[in-house]
Amino acid sequence: MKTIKLNNFEIGGDKLTILAGPCAMESEEISFQTAKKLKEVCEKLDINFVFKTSFDKANRSSLNSYRGLGMDKGLEILAKVKKELNVPIVTDIHEAWQAQPTAHVADIVQIPAFLCRQTDLLVAAAKTGKIINIKKGQFLSPYQMKSIAKKIIDSGNDKIIITDRGTSFGYNNLVVDMRSIPITQDDLGYPLCFDATHSVQIPGGHGTSSSGERRFVTTLAKSAVAAGAKVLFFEIHPNPETALCDGDNMLPLDSCEETFEICNKIFKLVN
Repeated sequence: MKTIKLNNFEIGGDKLTILAGPCAMESEEISFQTAKKLKEVCEKLDINFVFKTSFDKANRSSLNSYRGLGMDKGLEILAKVKKELNVPIVTDIHEAWQAQPTAHVADIVQIPAFLCRQTDLLVAAAKTGKIINIKKGQFLSPYQMKSIAKKIIDSGNDKIIITDRGTSFGYNNLVVDMRSIPITQDDLGYPLCFDATHSVQIPGGHGTSSSGERRFVTTLAKSAVAAGAKVLFFEIHPNPETALCDGDNMLPLDSCEETFEICNKIFKLVN
């Protein structure tokens, strides 16, 4: 399996990597508060950390759903977080024209699950030269990600992470198949990131917005690391109950350390 160099660490190497932060960016204050705490926790536990939040979440359930602060303001805040806290950044793009401006700030450009087959988006992301995190669509098998990753490679970029967030087998539910972890890492050759929070999401569970089952986040994260996942993805908020987006499946900031710690212990045992 290929490893990917980011700053002073390797994604897919002998240390657990965590991508974490709020779902949609709500404010500079919440961004700094979350990033600072997560950095402290990961340094304490000797875990590689990348701060994640989205300047725009374009694939909301409703036209009235909260989307974020927009690209200009969002990238401005992410640039401050990156510089002042010295943390790498991952954020997602939804349109090809967003790739280059985002790459001026982000260390990892993320492709949303619903858009993972969009050729122009993938090519534009690849041409930034940044690490590309492709979220596997809920409608795809892990084997189908090979042709999607090839679009990135054929565009001149082989720095690829594939994120699994489960598969939809019926109404309003996602099911995680842990076989996707060795398939992605051993058969396809890419580091697998397991999205522990979106995997418990219930799309449309509130009618005009998604709901989720936060109580299963740690269970799935532990299972994924036991199955060999090299990277974990968590959406985390200081107060998920008041979050403007995906609060039902985000972990509270003040309790994430326990989940990170046990996952890291399992990671070390497995590796």
